[in-house]
Amino acid sequence: MALQWFRVPKDIVFGENSIEYLATLKGQKATLVTGGSSMKKYGFLDEAKKQLEKAGMEVSIIDGVEPNPSIETVLRGANEMITFKPDWIVAIGGGSALDAAKIMWIYYEYPDTKFEDLINGIFPELRKKAHFVAIPSTSGTASEITAFSVITDPENHIKYPLVSYEITPDIAILDAVIPSKMPPHITAHTGMDVLAHAIEAFVSKNATSYTSPLAIEAIKLVFSQLPVAYKDGENLNARQDMHNASTIAGMAFTNSSLGLVHSLAHKIGGEFGITHGLANAILMPYIIDYNRKESDRYDEIEKLIGVKNLADEIKKINKQVGIPLTLKEVTEVEITEEKFNEVLERMSKNAFDDPCTGTNPRDSCPNDVQEIFKAAYYGTSTKKI
Repeated sequence: MALQWFRVPKDIVFGENSIEYLATLKGQKATLVTGGSSMKKYGFLDEAKKQLEKAGMEVSIIDGVEPNPSIETVLRGANEMITFKPDWIVAIGGGSALDAAKIMWIYYEYPDTKFEDLINGIFPELRKKAHFVAIPSTSGTASEITAFSVITDPENHIKYPLVSYEITPDIAILDAVIPSKMPPHITAHTGMDVLAHAIEAFVSKNATSYTSPLAIEAIKLVFSQLPVAYKDGENLNARQDMHNASTIAGMAFTNSSLGLVHSLAHKIGGEFGITHGLANAILMPYIIDYNRKESDRYDEIEKLIGVKNLADEIKKINKQVGIPLTLKEVTEVEITEEKFNEVLERMSKNAFDDPCTGTNPRDSCPNDVQEIFKAAYYGTSTKKI
């Protein structure tokens, strides 16, 4: 029997105003990494800087991380760190800022790292120069808890999920006040990302007795609290439950991996720039119907959370939080039929080759992936694939 692990950050600090925990860190210098706009606008970046200065540290800021962080952004940030020499890297913001900071950390400690090695799962041993704190502003990616980072190659339109326990943060800080400023559509997209993480972790080929209870708890929290957080963003109880759900689902999937929902979402995101959580939300029902031929784990979810048909319930939630049921109805980016069909074969092959495909509960092939994409675009059934 192959050895398995369950690993999460050493410290998970949660609750209102838990950002103040930064003042307890020991070190000389800290670098804050952020996307910039919302964390600056609502004062959270300044608050993080203040708390680090309370700890007696000199602070630098790397901002401007884009929604789909590129290797160029990673290298820019790493070069700034090499000059500044921080003891702590503190990422604050959405999943993109956290993901980018993780890979900046690698290039800061090992400037000669080859990106191809990271794609192939070859990672150096970290914590030679710095430790890592993650403070999420969204309740969705769970990057604060995971061994995952997603970096985009804009030239080839590919998102690469990079996976290693080395990039699991040392400390995760979950302050519900921060995501309370998210607008409703981001609340919806990130919340459905949580649901995709939890469901895929539960049905994964690598699911264990450690990961499955966490996945179910996250599913329950999303079903009960996402519609509340979507309607009333200032409801801190709903926000804290969704923030916790994100992290709990992250604990599950970082140790069990994911499946085709994420494989397809990564690649259509790379091609069209569609928000990751939005893509997950639309794809989930189609992939659930596809996977049920070879997995009874969805039946278990339905029994445990008290619903009759999981795919139908996800569609209901999508409607409640303003998410369309097909890819062709997406309005945040343009996915024309002509362009969709032009990239479909390449996109499907890339999705099949995604690392998440290996733990999907049903074995697939590029042709099946192509048919799923088409079903999700046009709104047709995947039950006969």
